[in-house]
Amino acid sequence: MRQIVLDTETTGLEVGKGHRIIEIGAIELAERRPTGRTFHRYVNPQRIIDDGALAVHGISNEFLNDKPLFAEIARELIDFVSGAELIIHNAAFDVAFLDAELALVDTAFGRVTDYAQVLDTLPLAREKYPGQKNNLDALCKRLNVDNSHRDLHGALLDAQLLAEVYLAMTGGQGDLGFASESIASARNPVVQGMRPSLRVRLADAAELMLHEARLARLDAASKGSCLWRRE
Repeated sequence: MRQIVLDTETTGLEVGKGHRIIEIGAIELAERRPTGRTFHRYVNPQRIIDDGALAVHGISNEFLNDKPLFAEIARELIDFVSGAELIIHNAAFDVAFLDAELALVDTAFGRVTDYAQVLDTLPLAREKYPGQKNNLDALCKRLNVDNSHRDLHGALLDAQLLAEVYLAMTGGQGDLGFASESIASARNPVVQGMRPSLRVRLADAAELMLHEARLARLDAASKGSCLWRRE
């Protein structure tokens, strides 16, 4: 199943008080592995960010002044998530904000659930770890997901961490290789007026040879049915 791990940052906590989305980050998984496709956009909310929210994510109004409105990225977002299962921690919060933003653009857009299923990892974590803290930081610590680079919240960074947490909670691998360089570049966003772009490290020739050798062994062991050899 195609899955999209998604997170948002907002101007405040209550959508009913007119708070808006300012950042959306999402990564695509297929067969429980990242495909390399991501969606990451900052959005001009056309309103002041609450001091409490600013302390959490560090994204300033000055940074967002030249960013697109949600209406300008709505169709691109819908196209990215359509047909997928959305994995969101405390999904009611993010989905309520996304639905409100879509309604402000055009009621014809409908709701997020018109385009994608939603899996909320918070009740999943509460069922698995009853009576314990189950916020993202607590889950990272419990499941040995490295979040030492998370000085401030960020939508793409948190989506990456959640992907690893989700996979670890549901019995698969937890390390997607998001730690170190690629995530570290998403830290400490806007206190200096901008966030650095994510760095992508590609495999070198030696690593590609080792990878191919490993696939060959898997293919031989599975008599030609190795999943990663399929087109």
